[in-house]
Amino acid sequence: MILESVIILIYSISLLLIFMYALAQLNLLFNYLTSKKAEDNCEKFNLSNPNEVPVITIQLPVFNEMYVMERLLDNIAEIDYPKDKLEIQVLDDSTDETVETTKAHIEQLQATGLDIKHITRTDRKGFKAGALKEGLAIAKGEFIAIFDSDFLPNKDWLLRTVPYFKNENIGVVQTRWGHINRDYSILTKIQAFALDAHFTLEQVGRNSKGHFINFNGTAGVWRKQCIIDAGNWEGDTLTEDLDLSYRAQLKNWKFKYLEDVETPAELPVVISAARSQQFRWNKGGAENFRKMLGRVLKSPNISAKTKIHGLLHLLNSTMFLNVLIVGVLSIPMLYIKNEYAHLKPYFYIMSFFVLSTIIFFICYWHMYKNIYGSGFKNFFKYIGMFFVFFSIAMGFSLHNSIAVLEGHFGKKSEFVRTPKFNLSKFKDNWKTNKYMKKNLSVNVVFEGLLMLYFGFGMYSAFIVGNQGGDFGLFPFHLMLFVGFGYVFFKSLASKV
Repeated sequence: MILESVIILIYSISLLLIFMYALAQLNLLFNYLTSKKAEDNCEKFNLSNPNEVPVITIQLPVFNEMYVMERLLDNIAEIDYPKDKLEIQVLDDSTDETVETTKAHIEQLQATGLDIKHITRTDRKGFKAGALKEGLAIAKGEFIAIFDSDFLPNKDWLLRTVPYFKNENIGVVQTRWGHINRDYSILTKIQAFALDAHFTLEQVGRNSKGHFINFNGTAGVWRKQCIIDAGNWEGDTLTEDLDLSYRAQLKNWKFKYLEDVETPAELPVVISAARSQQFRWNKGGAENFRKMLGRVLKSPNISAKTKIHGLLHLLNSTMFLNVLIVGVLSIPMLYIKNEYAHLKPYFYIMSFFVLSTIIFFICYWHMYKNIYGSGFKNFFKYIGMFFVFFSIAMGFSLHNSIAVLEGHFGKKSEFVRTPKFNLSKFKDNWKTNKYMKKNLSVNVVFEGLLMLYFGFGMYSAFIVGNQGGDFGLFPFHLMLFVGFGYVFFKSLASKV
């Protein structure tokens, strides 16, 4: 009975943590809907007045980007901004032949009168954070725009973002990510679904009420003074963007999020690339929780509600660990529930997962209809997409939980870049990409075993108890079976 009690306790705690996170999401939804009624009265620079046009430095941190480098440089060269007030830094840490091809391309752009510099390092210390810090030391600009190699800002991007810095309290202007290959595959669709929720519900919901948000590593502009005042870029976590964002806001700098400015970008098209990106984001989130927990709690400058939202924000990735715990323990819980009749009142705690799912369903519907429109047809499409998204997200829970645990326990690892492909159609061949990992992670084996485990969970629904089974957890186990099956077979197929 001791083992059963421990299982019930751990299961209940994980369910309650997921429910708390769901309630926070519901609060962000209310904030998001309220923000739509508010007017933006933020003062702005008048860029038609030459005296109000600030000097801008665009930083492009790159590392071995053979497939997208030419596209990136050509796109950035088209940015509409006074050329005498614009500097471009290509922060190139590459170790392959792209160093020379990038150099040649930059020389061609320099010949057109563009102020663009090719900055290389022999030591990748600090990875992306180190490159940004070195570039910042010699940057001409009062404001620093940053784009990763797979981003394609529109020509008027600076004209729509820079004006907000007239308010001297604003340290960052962040824009919403778009997805140029959203419809490439199921994998890109579910990634777009998750990111759309972050860039609408979460970013607007937090920013509109003055809660902490994060610069997303790209497609945003920093005030140089803000970066320096917050302590500059640091490379001790895998998400240097989240780290600097919190340090800046703890020093009372304000962030401005622009939902209506979309910056198109490429989503990973292969599951191994998505894995490396997810691992970095989730481990970095846990690392920042360790780093920022005390600072956030002790800060006298922020409200209790902002602290709660901040801590839940930093614990975003830890929700994968709770989902994995709930999933694995749900099958023993099914047997305990039907073995010990006197414990049945305790199993009302299971309803918290249903409530959490309903809350997520409602929150994400508002995000989905903003992009695709409302109506019955789109609602039924959304139901299917939500099922697929939820299933595959849970299928990633083992992989992401390992990342979270490494982050919480302080295990250090290198910054692993996400391979870029420059693909838009399904028939485009990604298998020739030289940057793809060739080895198969041992985690894939355990994901296959978990698929079988949750298949057993579905079978158990028919045989437990003495009243013809118990199907309350069957939909949950079905989603877990589908999710782990998708991740397992996709991972195998990507190595064929």
